[in-house]
Amino acid sequence: MAQSVGIKDVARVAGVSVGTVSNVINRPDTVATETRARVLSAIDRLGYVRSESARQLRAGRSRIMGLLVLDMGNPFFVDVARGAERAARDAGLGVMVCNSAESVGEEAEYLSLFAEQRVRGVLLTPADATGRNIESFRRHGIPFVLVDRVAEGTTECSVSVDDVAGGALAVRHLVDAGHRSIAYVSGPPGFNQVRDRRTGALNALAEAGLGPDRLRELPTERLDVAAGRDAGARLLGLADRPTAVFCANDLLALGVLQAMYAAGVGVPDDLAIVGYDDIEFAAAAAVPLTSVRQPAVTMGALAAELLLEETEENAGRHEHRRVVLQPELVVRRSSLSAR
Repeated sequence: MAQSVGIKDVARVAGVSVGTVSNVINRPDTVATETRARVLSAIDRLGYVRSESARQLRAGRSRIMGLLVLDMGNPFFVDVARGAERAARDAGLGVMVCNSAESVGEEAEYLSLFAEQRVRGVLLTPADATGRNIESFRRHGIPFVLVDRVAEGTTECSVSVDDVAGGALAVRHLVDAGHRSIAYVSGPPGFNQVRDRRTGALNALAEAGLGPDRLRELPTERLDVAAGRDAGARLLGLADRPTAVFCANDLLALGVLQAMYAAGVGVPDDLAIVGYDDIEFAAAAAVPLTSVRQPAVTMGALAAELLLEETEENAGRHEHRRVVLQPELVVRRSSLSAR
């Protein structure tokens, strides 16, 4: 395997000192024109590429921020990453995107990788409900911002959406449409988002004078389409099947929709469906999906801006903040049954 070309090789070929090569790279105006041309020619001939990691290590400031999300297969997190990348690029930084796949173990491994790489900071949607991974990572002194999660019990910044309000929007819409028995396909119970959306759903039922027994919860192990199909199959097997279903995210809702289509159950006439996130595929589904929209791109951008603010040279004036954005209900055909 060919050895990489170093700054000493450039100095030798150009017939100058290592310090002169460094000046050409970092402070070219301090080097005589003829000498600078000779060094640049040697760099071109040898194919020398500056070691950015070594430079950052000497400076003690990385130009990379980490982003660790629950599921890059979910378009919601792709949009979060787009927002974060845009804000980071505007500040001259790059983003290292990693996917925990909802695994506590993989989350811990990626956080260790971020620490080893000495990233500028981390944007994190936690998979570990216990907070142990965060506590372990905190010892490295690397700033982080929680994304799609309120920083409860911590002093760090966070950017999230009011999921209680979002759950209420979804179920209030179904109740207003005449539904009195509603299923909640909820996802893993350890996720705060899942619990908050359920709380909002129960609040909407209470507002309408309906008890919590009107909400039939169907938990799933994951938040993907396959888990939604499985929940849809369980829903079909219920003796007293609800007339509507609220899903904790759009991927679950799309899975439920697939299960209903395969079983010949009409949506929305036999079963109304509401999702959450309003991913791009929601509007393009066979039956366009009503969904609670989260401003995912804005969430990622704001989180990155908070992290940049905390890690810039004037970071001493930074104050940790919890930014809570508001959701919006987008009504489409999947919930427009006449009852």
